[in-house]
Amino acid sequence: MLWKLLVEYLRPQRRLLLAVVIFQLAQSIASLYLPTLNADIIDEGVAKGDTGVILSLGGLMLGITLLQIACAVVAVYFGAKAAMSVGRDLRGAIFSRVGEFSEQEVTRFGAPSLITRSTNDVQQVQQLVLMSATMMVAAPMLAIGGVIMAVRQDVQLSWLIAVAVPVLMIGVGLIIVRMVPLFRKMQKRIDTVNRVLREQLTGIRVVRAFVREDIETARFARANEDVTDTALRAGRLMALAFPVVMLVLNVSSVAVIWFGSFRIEDGSMQVGTLIAFLSYLMQILMSVMMATFMAVMIPRAAVSADRIGEVLRTESSVRPPASPVSSAVRRGELEMVDAGFAYPGADQPVLSGLSFTARAGQTTAIIGSTGSGKTTLVNLMPRLFDATSGSVRIDGVDVRELHPDLLWGHIGLVPQRPYLFTGTVRSNLQYGKPDATEDELWTALEIAQARDFVEDMEGGLDAPISQGGTNVSGGQRQRLAIARALVKRPELYIFDDSFSSLDTGTDARLRQALKRSTAGATLVIIAQRVSSIADADQILVLDDGRIVGRGTHTELLETSETYREIVSSQLAAEETV
Repeated sequence: MLWKLLVEYLRPQRRLLLAVVIFQLAQSIASLYLPTLNADIIDEGVAKGDTGVILSLGGLMLGITLLQIACAVVAVYFGAKAAMSVGRDLRGAIFSRVGEFSEQEVTRFGAPSLITRSTNDVQQVQQLVLMSATMMVAAPMLAIGGVIMAVRQDVQLSWLIAVAVPVLMIGVGLIIVRMVPLFRKMQKRIDTVNRVLREQLTGIRVVRAFVREDIETARFARANEDVTDTALRAGRLMALAFPVVMLVLNVSSVAVIWFGSFRIEDGSMQVGTLIAFLSYLMQILMSVMMATFMAVMIPRAAVSADRIGEVLRTESSVRPPASPVSSAVRRGELEMVDAGFAYPGADQPVLSGLSFTARAGQTTAIIGSTGSGKTTLVNLMPRLFDATSGSVRIDGVDVRELHPDLLWGHIGLVPQRPYLFTGTVRSNLQYGKPDATEDELWTALEIAQARDFVEDMEGGLDAPISQGGTNVSGGQRQRLAIARALVKRPELYIFDDSFSSLDTGTDARLRQALKRSTAGATLVIIAQRVSSIADADQILVLDDGRIVGRGTHTELLETSETYREIVSSQLAAEETV
């Protein structure tokens, strides 16, 4: 998967890579030419006392060295630019694919893992690209060129190269083989650390309320220790690679000097030739060491590439139709025909046999006990999930035949847990309609019973909102989420238990304002509080994933035992209070 990923995402950077290749070629040629010049200076200039030769060849060496430095700097610049571009494109591809996921895929991967894959895993691949771009030409060329140039200097010492290089490759290879499973394990443990940290930060109030700080600290410490332990084991192996390289390099140097001294003694080799041969051997082994740097990074990058590829290969279970219906939603009339849903691998469906129609200009309410399937039903309406049986229709058209963007553009969803984005009140309200005017924003806030507290906030519409809306109360957050849906003016409103954080008076005023402002639109309200839905045109009673009651509040009190139990339990609770 790593090579496939690199080929795909390096293709747009081929011009940068070509520049890297050209400058690394120039750098490598210069590096291979320098030891020969050095040998000539020693044998011709120093040995014969010719100062002119020393100065001329020394000046040439200095010029070549400066050229080598310039080529290296430019090659690294273009290599870094290519690597950063690959990282940018990979992160963009992951973000784009995750944006297409349905709730089912997001749940399967988990938010912490998706965050790790789009940050840490991309960084591992990016670092490999950077190392490869700065060494992919220099290492093999120095190795091959070094062998050729060393043989030209002295054939009889070349057997040392044939021994040193395989020994070095085998030693490093054994270390790398042991590192692969450790890197795979480390990425999974980083996922765990992210998950634990995310849970603790999100649930900090719960942790403090139940005095669980010590236990949660210990839980994070365990996850942290697991990562540390794996990283240390991998680090020890990585650290072992460099002593192995240096040991082979130094032993090889000693061997060259040892055996070369005998050849100098019998007059079959010059001192300059020995030094040049030693320099070429060092270049060969250094190029192998450069390849070792890459080889050490490849296992971890390969694991990361597999994890990235897993996200990119995953297709959303909610796919746009091949030939979408082009006609826009007109009235927003919602209809379910024998709809059902079962999670993959589940023995029993969560919903089954649901058939009802939510008509335009009317309010359809859905009530049921916890676990009756209300939230899953809400997810079927805007096609966050696809029904596994039956169909969900908008204005008579199956939602699977509508393009998701067209469908979602005509739905205003207020989720059970309202989420506000970092920014301002204005930016959050304009989320569904970026060109909404200030009058439209204040009107929506007034309907949602949020105008008073927004006016009291410093800055009004430009008052800051922190991530998740944590700087406002739960009730204020819900009212802002309702206002955000109202600004959009969709044909179909879906309120998923959106009034639970409001007091009874605010709830009543908001519902009256909603009835006036959304006349002609389809309203679907999911609620647990009977008072929030008592005046609905149609109430559906959900129990164990099935509709067990249907009618108005008065009709259900006479015909539905389940509805009467819900009403009586809430009345009893109110009387107790």
